[in-house]
Amino acid sequence: MRLPRSGAGWTIAVFGVLALVMGAVGLLWPEAQLRLLGFEVPEQRAPGDYTGTFLMASSMASFNMGVYYLLATATEWRAFFRFTVFFRLVTFSVFTLAVLADIAPDRFFGVAAWEGLGALATFLGLRWDARAGSPVASADGAGPVGTEKTVSAGGGDGSGPATAASADTAR
Repeated sequence: MRLPRSGAGWTIAVFGVLALVMGAVGLLWPEAQLRLLGFEVPEQRAPGDYTGTFLMASSMASFNMGVYYLLATATEWRAFFRFTVFFRLVTFSVFTLAVLADIAPDRFFGVAAWEGLGALATFLGLRWDARAGSPVASADGAGPVGTEKTVSAGGGDGSGPATAASADTAR
């Protein structure tokens, strides 16, 4: 696994590692995960209480999401970085409303704050990369590194030097 090559990449990598770790904790030690999130852990669950099943599914999803984020970091997939900003803000809003509506414990606001701050950090990282003229920020932006479309400067016959073109421009 290579290190991130941009400010935005670092924010995605941090989130990916934490999602992966928290998913693993939920799978291996679900009671600790529930306590960490501010939920009660009764000695015995009532019949029909599928909290453990739901936690296992959520933890597996978190683990997988961590892998996806790390893959996006390794390939410097900037479109994915931008996509996460919007949806992490949606997650921040939903989780905050859940706390305010007493659907989730107050401690759960920490998860909402993490999502909101992560979205802000990635947004700022994307802006910083663009302003700094980062080569990875301007190379493509639409797909993972290595999937850029190339155009020939020599009239399209392949005889001239190839340059990376924006996937949006090449379409």
